[in-house]
Amino acid sequence: MILINTIADRLRELRVRHGLTQEEAAELVGVNMRFYQLLESGRKKQMWLETVERLAASYGMEPWQLIGPKLPVVTKPQGNVVKSSIHYRRVRKGPYRKTDSEKKTT
Repeated sequence: MILINTIADRLRELRVRHGLTQEEAAELVGVNMRFYQLLESGRKKQMWLETVERLAASYGMEPWQLIGPKLPVVTKPQGNVVKSSIHYRRVRKGPYRKTDSEKKTT
């Protein structure tokens, strides 16, 4: 249970640090919001290693950093990078298409 609670605390801390809502964090990770809420609250008692890897990768971390003793101190949150990733996932559906600005430069 300690590991699950550590992951839950880290997820909450990371989400707040990056200025994300639970819905945005779930989208970033690629899970539905209810599943993310269970993870962040610590009520999801079991999870696959792939889930831990996906959670860590979504925030640009290695899995050991998500379950380790402390998160690294960041003086300036990298929220724009995380939010850019969310925007990219919302915009990019299906095959890659050039944006208007990309079309003008080519």
